[in-house]
Amino acid sequence: MPKSAFVAIAGRPSAGKSTLVNALCGEKVSIVSPVPQTTRNAVRGIVNKSQGQLVFLDTPGYHISEKKLNLRLREVSAEAFADADIVLYLVDATRKPGPEEEAIAAALVPAKDRLVAAINKMDSPEADPDASLLFITGKFPGVKVFEISALEGSGLDELLVALYARAPEGPAWYPEEYYTDQEPVFRIAEIIREKVFLHTRDELPHAVYVSYEDSVRGADDSLSAQYDLVVERESQKGMLIGKGGSMIKRIREEAEADLAGIFDYEVRLKLSVRVDPDWKRNDKKLDQLIF
Repeated sequence: MPKSAFVAIAGRPSAGKSTLVNALCGEKVSIVSPVPQTTRNAVRGIVNKSQGQLVFLDTPGYHISEKKLNLRLREVSAEAFADADIVLYLVDATRKPGPEEEAIAAALVPAKDRLVAAINKMDSPEADPDASLLFITGKFPGVKVFEISALEGSGLDELLVALYARAPEGPAWYPEEYYTDQEPVFRIAEIIREKVFLHTRDELPHAVYVSYEDSVRGADDSLSAQYDLVVERESQKGMLIGKGGSMIKRIREEAEADLAGIFDYEVRLKLSVRVDPDWKRNDKKLDQLIF
């Protein structure tokens, strides 16, 4: 029988989880930005090898906060850790362990028998793998630890071998040609949100969500899609639109360029900006956005 497993990736915000999923899958599965907690859902990336299929769950960064949004993100991560066959604990070698690292290590104790660890960002001159290794082995004695660079792709082959070795036998969950199971509507929204994060990283990121409104297929098989960028305040609306519409145009053009490399049909975007001051406190809205 071939191997088949769900692998949840755990780690602090900006540990490189999304970069790792993209590198393992060889395609852009998860959006990436310098802003912590860019990931808001357990995004699936699928790796198919001769040994079988691994389905990676890119979880939100585990962040200490009592805000409703952050509590919901922690719930998403905790559910993924509990349900996965294997949990891959990713530690950022460029940052010293602190309260957040202690918190996520504590959250992973129930999964200690299903745990594999990797020390990421070994390509950085600021990497201190000894400190990371000391922390990991102190919390999880005997755990298998790998040194990797998700950005450069080093150490990933050895990591995959170890994950397949831990995976149980079983049939594949997805067809062999799949590298993600995300619906197009979600993927387009995520690419748009990535561009918002990249260009408003100091002002807006966590005040914005992307709302799908409508789409129409053209006779040439192109997709025209309408999305709203929703902010919390009127002042943020002006920042997102930019002078003469320059910012919203830049976001649209860069998103369309990325989408051209993802889909085999043209995606034309129409973006608008509106204000919803209470979206972060609206349970129904959070249920729609975070799953």
